[in-house]
Amino acid sequence: MPVKEQIRPMLTLALPLILAELGWMAMGIVDTIMVGHMDRPVLAIGSAALGQVLYNTVTFGIAGVLLGLDTYLSQSQGAGELDEANRWFLHGLILAGGLALSLITVVLLAPLALMRMPIDHGVLVGAVSFLHALNWGTPALFLYFALRRYLQAFNHVKPIAVALVTANLCNILMDWLLIYGHSWGHHWGSISIPAMGVYGAGLSTSISRLYLAVFLIVTILRVDRRHDYGLRRMTRRFEKARVWKLAALGAPAGAQIFVEISIFGAVTFLIGTMGAVPLAGHEIALNCASFTFMIPLAISAAASVRVGQAIGRKSPEQARSAGWAAIALGAGCMAVMSLILTVVPGVIAGSFTHDTSIIAATIPLLYVAAAFQFFDGLQITANGALRGAGNTHAGLYVQLLGYWVIGLPVGCWLGFHMKLGAVGLWMGLCAGLVVAGVLLTTTWARTTRKLETASVIEPSVR
Repeated sequence: MPVKEQIRPMLTLALPLILAELGWMAMGIVDTIMVGHMDRPVLAIGSAALGQVLYNTVTFGIAGVLLGLDTYLSQSQGAGELDEANRWFLHGLILAGGLALSLITVVLLAPLALMRMPIDHGVLVGAVSFLHALNWGTPALFLYFALRRYLQAFNHVKPIAVALVTANLCNILMDWLLIYGHSWGHHWGSISIPAMGVYGAGLSTSISRLYLAVFLIVTILRVDRRHDYGLRRMTRRFEKARVWKLAALGAPAGAQIFVEISIFGAVTFLIGTMGAVPLAGHEIALNCASFTFMIPLAISAAASVRVGQAIGRKSPEQARSAGWAAIALGAGCMAVMSLILTVVPGVIAGSFTHDTSIIAATIPLLYVAAAFQFFDGLQITANGALRGAGNTHAGLYVQLLGYWVIGLPVGCWLGFHMKLGAVGLWMGLCAGLVVAGVLLTTTWARTTRKLETASVIEPSVR
């Protein structure tokens, strides 16, 4: 099948996922905007920045283990083995519960190390408060991750988008209520909600994540009733071997995500030592770069499903063209994002805060973000295609090389030795993404040749 014939089905699956991912990222952006209009925006944004980066770094590294579900679920669905897919889903839920418990423990212990960092004490106190509030939503978050993988493997992606959009409305309302506080009076008395500041922003996110999990549970029950996938009839027997297989396949993917996100955590820490204003500018620019990244990330998820389903049907040519279609779409969309970041950086920065010092610190970072958009699109979509084919190791090795061997040393040299500050550190990130984009695209090109002999299909669903 030619690549161009895969564009339409790829977009059909990816567009609702794009809306869902943008909705996911919008929660963090809304939190940043809301706290950015508090009385002390530099301190508030800095606290949210540090708390968000630390939580997301650990969360997505641990939750990334669940990405093994993409391969097993999509290949089982493609092969028509619905009962097999259901059993993988059940054990994915069990794995999600264990992973959530581990994250809760890590977040509870995090302040022991966090409060010793050489960063403004007020920022650290706010970050700890934000972390504690986010931790309430951890069980619901991991449940959502597992539920979502099942729905997208069976091509039911529109409910995921609806869930994220409505969850954002919930988050906006909760932010308004909990960050600033409100009171209402009537003849029976009064109702008062105290202003919780940064803690309120984290708590509103946790409430929204609980809503997300409940929404997807109801959706899966309705989908199973309508299409008779057999979830209600399957044998609910625990098989330790399945959990280990899921963890073994997903662990490299989780490690890859951890390597990728942790570099931003390390850069956040380094910029935090430069002062609250550079840290606030970094948080805004990081929110913007993360927002645009959600587009190829969603395409990457669609690529995993389409490639995995094609392999399950024993159609290597369709798997090959699906992967290249995803890479082309991801890179093309990010080229457009690069243009937007280049043309209106001041407008973007000004939408987060009116503080001129923060805006001035943000704009140069947005220019650097514009430079790496295209390569970011390449690396994440190629990685998704590889995951659908059962290769979860390539992304890990490439990210280690691109970010930690090349990106961070280059960034530290430019940022501290050449005295370019936060901009220098971001230029190092840019170098790492260029390397990752080129290498992962090359790896997929080699994989397409192996697909012809099916030698790449290691995680058999049989």
